[in-house]
Amino acid sequence: MSSTLPETSNLVIRQCQRRDLEELERLMANDRDVHETPAVQSDATRRFQHMRRWYGLMKGLSLFPNPLQHLLSTYVAEQEGQIRGVIQVSPFNQTRSTWRVDQIAVAPPTGDVGQSSPTSVGTQLLRYCLQTIWEARTWLIEVNVNDNSIIGLCRQSGFQPLAQMTYWAIAPDLLQTLAEREPDLPNLLPVGNVDAGLLYQLDTVSMPPHVRQVFDRHISDFKTGVFHTTNEGINRWFNQTQTFSGYVFEPQRKAAIGYFKLRLCNSGSHPHEAQLTVHPAYTWLYPELFCQMAKVVRAYPEQSLRVISSDYQPEREDYLAHVGAEQTDHTLMLSRSVWHKLREAKPLEGLQLPEVLQSLQPVRKPIPSRFSLIESIRQLPQVQTQSPGDLAHPGSGVSSSTESTSGISKPAPSNRSSDSNCQQG
Repeated sequence: MSSTLPETSNLVIRQCQRRDLEELERLMANDRDVHETPAVQSDATRRFQHMRRWYGLMKGLSLFPNPLQHLLSTYVAEQEGQIRGVIQVSPFNQTRSTWRVDQIAVAPPTGDVGQSSPTSVGTQLLRYCLQTIWEARTWLIEVNVNDNSIIGLCRQSGFQPLAQMTYWAIAPDLLQTLAEREPDLPNLLPVGNVDAGLLYQLDTVSMPPHVRQVFDRHISDFKTGVFHTTNEGINRWFNQTQTFSGYVFEPQRKAAIGYFKLRLCNSGSHPHEAQLTVHPAYTWLYPELFCQMAKVVRAYPEQSLRVISSDYQPEREDYLAHVGAEQTDHTLMLSRSVWHKLREAKPLEGLQLPEVLQSLQPVRKPIPSRFSLIESIRQLPQVQTQSPGDLAHPGSGVSSSTESTSGISKPAPSNRSSDSNCQQG
């Protein structure tokens, strides 16, 4: 499904520059107050703070191929010298086959003559990313379920619902209660790059096929490289954050059946975050893993723990509702597939039937192989030499070539038939 809105001629979409940061911060702040939920606001605010602080480094990394080349994938829509909209995108996986729309914000209309509508600006921003970033085969975007304007904008650009996400907040007093019990996790191991294959298998089996196809994760997505380690070190230094992860190993099946990753805040400025993956056949791990995470969080400043669950994980939602966690946000994840059409050097409509048939002819004359040459020799007529006695008399009226065509002479008539004719006479 493509947008039917006409493109505005005086609307220019370009990459973000340093002089746009102040205006973009104001535009994003106004849009977050209207559209975004608190959970999405914290992520967007953190990304924009990184962009303002490390703009020079991000700009330098975007000039040559490297794993962090797309950190500054921010585009603005400018009309008559005024910024009308902004969109932030980023790769979702290591192969960059799936990209994600992190944020899209459009300025409200001011009533000027010839000014583009917010819907037209948002549509052209999405269309620009879909047509420009050729690496992306699939796109993802997560919006609030009550934000009908952004949902309508995405649906008009071809996005379809993929899953519903629910954000939960576990209060500090509830975390203290969960940490009092000792978890039953005898095979809890730390995560390393050698465990990337086990985590990939766990991630593959924990989601439906249509979600797995859109995410398109590979073993490389679960490995930690040099750039990722450097980024975590920078976040630990400036943002006062720290990560802690572990997985549960099943010796009989030789597989990982549970995994968690904590993003902990040392300063207490924002909530702790948890990423959780559990095998569908081992849902009894939810109480044990939450007890383990509560014990880890207890050593840090008191903050709530934010957990995400999707609509295809009913056991997780039942457990969180049972322990008394609070639902904070509901979002809708949408996806869209992109198939870039290659331009033909010659239009197909102008091709005639002889031209099409001519293109199907062999380029050069085929050379017969050894077997075909032998078969052709066998099919040639065999000519044998004949003695002068075998030639027919001139007055017989029978050509000699007809008698020797097969190479076998006709038998002479027997005397028995001639004797019987004489007796009848």
